[in-house]
Amino acid sequence: MNRSKIRPLRPMNTLVKHVVKNFLIGFGIVIVSLGLGIWGYEFFEGMDFVVAYENAAMILSGMGPVDTLKTEGGKIFAGSYALFSGIVFLVVIAVMIAPIFHHFLHKFIMKDSK
Repeated sequence: MNRSKIRPLRPMNTLVKHVVKNFLIGFGIVIVSLGLGIWGYEFFEGMDFVVAYENAAMILSGMGPVDTLKTEGGKIFAGSYALFSGIVFLVVIAVMIAPIFHHFLHKFIMKDSK
């Protein structure tokens, strides 16, 4: 590795800005995913908003559905939404910890290059 190309560590306020930005991005992904789940439960199962929200939030958080589903479309949606939610969970965690992990690796590489 060409050690002369290693840039200095950014100031802590830059790291904090990146962490806040990525947390907001992660929160936005969760809100959009929750909205998709609410829409699906309302559309396929005819649930009112509060019940649809409860079911979508429970699936998105990994807890599982609350109500028994009655329609085939609702069951297919719930299964697909559960798979989607697992992927969303992994993506959101990755987005949120990326700047911290990057900072740690950068600091580690700088320490190693001295």
